[in-house]
Amino acid sequence: MTNAEDFTSAVSSALPYLRRYGRALTGDQSTGDKYAAAALEALLLDRQMAIDASSIKVGLFKVFHTLWKSSGAPIGDNETGLRAQAQRHLSRLTENTREALLLSTIEDFNLSEVAEIMQIDGSEADHLVGLARTEMEDAISGSVMIIEDEAIIAMDLETVVADMGHRVTGIARTRDEATALAKADKPDLILSDIQLADNSSGIDAVNDILVDHGGIPVIFITAFPERLLTGERKEPAFLISKPYSENQVRSAVSQAMFFSSTETLSN
Repeated sequence: MTNAEDFTSAVSSALPYLRRYGRALTGDQSTGDKYAAAALEALLLDRQMAIDASSIKVGLFKVFHTLWKSSGAPIGDNETGLRAQAQRHLSRLTENTREALLLSTIEDFNLSEVAEIMQIDGSEADHLVGLARTEMEDAISGSVMIIEDEAIIAMDLETVVADMGHRVTGIARTRDEATALAKADKPDLILSDIQLADNSSGIDAVNDILVDHGGIPVIFITAFPERLLTGERKEPAFLISKPYSENQVRSAVSQAMFFSSTETLSN
């Protein structure tokens, strides 16, 4: 960035993501915002800290991380409900993997950026992210409902989910089957296609279930991702395009289970 207008625009664009990271990292929005404000103030006093970074956003996160670590990396316990559950899960991770996990999973920084923000070398960042993903996948087991009308895909998803140690409540092929299955056995997670066997909508099925049962994380697996990525409404945190890979499904399932709610990732 070479001029003040570009610099200000880049910082403004990054700030909402820094606040999201601050909340997830500290366990409290107020505390996270205080660190975000302090990082912003420090950066505005010395813009060179961001200019010397690989990007303005990375520079801002690096300043935040430095301030947070220098204060002892305090973790709050002011969250409630699903966010509190996510914090409990995060608190069980090995030291330093919490930051690596949030930076790579929620904020989508690559390994070199994670290393730069945390001020460690690339091999350590790779180790921390890998360890975090393993601990995340091993930490939680629960029940999963599959909404999918293609039998081969449904069986494949069932196998992947079962191999991860989760219980499959059942497979629904239509909207009506899905709502009935959820009433009979409430799942901890939903895997859903969009277009179902009777031309009903997986989106409508999920909405019906969420109205009845509240906050359940949802992963959409679809050949029509453009139907959800319109920019006209809140978009899902987890969206996998068909054809998918087993690793994509495993990663999304473990993240959604671990963080308890897509709200943790999308807000």
